[in-house]
Amino acid sequence: MLSERNFARQIDLTSLQLFVAVCELGSIGRAAEREFIAASAISKRLSDLEGTLGTTLLHRHTRGVRLTPAGEGLLHHARAVLFGLEKMQDELAEYADGVRGHVRVHASISAIVQFLPEDLGAFARLHPQVKIDLEEHLSPEVLRAVQEGAADLGLCNGAKGTGSLQSLPYRRDSLVLVVPHGHALASGGPVAFEASLPFDHVGLHANSSIHLAMHQAATQAGTTVRVRIRVTGLDAMSRMIANGLGVGVMPARAFELLHTGEVLQAVPLTDTWAQRQLVLVARDFSSLPATARLLVDHLTADATLQAA
Repeated sequence: MLSERNFARQIDLTSLQLFVAVCELGSIGRAAEREFIAASAISKRLSDLEGTLGTTLLHRHTRGVRLTPAGEGLLHHARAVLFGLEKMQDELAEYADGVRGHVRVHASISAIVQFLPEDLGAFARLHPQVKIDLEEHLSPEVLRAVQEGAADLGLCNGAKGTGSLQSLPYRRDSLVLVVPHGHALASGGPVAFEASLPFDHVGLHANSSIHLAMHQAATQAGTTVRVRIRVTGLDAMSRMIANGLGVGVMPARAFELLHTGEVLQAVPLTDTWAQRQLVLVARDFSSLPATARLLVDHLTADATLQAA
């Protein structure tokens, strides 16, 4: 059995690149043409790779190759390794162009729509040579990305906890029920979410924190949420509600920013889960690169000012 160190030394990147090319093209011959290398050289490298791993990766036949289960597993990891190298090359090239730091941030749609444009814009004006890569993900995916090292920082709903990750408070937000003007729930003031359950809903992704909170509330009420249609964004939700496809739940500030007040109304929810704490997460704040710590200080200081 190879040790981790010996394994890393015996797996070379060229062999991984050629293996991926063969898998993508389904043929050693076609891969040889694309990569400008002899087919026999590719075949030798693949045989050596199989010898190092101690398992068969490809079944060769007259019309090409077919992946074994082990080959499928290696293909997944090889693509991840090569993609990581491409990102590393891109980031390092940016340093040569004047970038002095790089921070990878994953955030929930609530954080991105409501707060991050202003917060990151202010940070960029203060630190123009720091590049921020921002990706939108569901809250559980944000936590996983930070845990696995795919992101330096995460911003998400902290209601379900953050596991082994460290967290700092970022912002608080409130969820509201969005209904068309004239709807039965539009004129009676704040309502419990349970009051909306007899009506069709326009919902977000099934794994979103808002959907999960709604589902749990409906279960406690002994019923289910009647989701008529699912959308991936808050703007799409507003448009669907405005056209009579149901009611929906979204953050209050997002509703205000979407300028939907002419045809829609936001009804405050009385449920405790409608008051949320958004958090900033990292594996270890103290061990972050200096540029990432700058961003953490900026986001937490701004959150403190907003809360004051």
